[in-house]
Amino acid sequence: QVQLVESGGGSVQAGDSLRLSCAASGRTFSNYGMGWFRQAPGKEREAVAAISWSGARTYYVDSVKGRFTISRGNAKNTVYLQMNSLKPEDTAVYTCASNRAGADSRWPHDYDYWGQGTQVTVSS
Repeated sequence: QVQLVESGGGSVQAGDSLRLSCAASGRTFSNYGMGWFRQAPGKEREAVAAISWSGARTYYVDSVKGRFTISRGNAKNTVYLQMNSLKPEDTAVYTCASNRAGADSRWPHDYDYWGQGTQVTVSS
């Protein structure tokens, strides 16, 4: 069974950058699609970015296009979310997830394994 652990969250100022990491427990990570989701207080969970098993296809929510980049580091069983030009509206708990279908899906029900989340706080 796949286990996911996020890291890299923290408190930054608007305009700063952070890189989130999601480490998977097993080799099968390389065949799974991966996604990053976020949830702010009083808001629904939102898909931020996703990447297919091969890395050939990606999805980004409109609000982060041009600022965030999702990438895979299969040799280290890790997926990254590079977040640039951060805004206060990006403040949320960020959670990584994997799907066995290998898809760049935006839908939470498609995902099989979830991490516990890491807090990102952006102040103005």
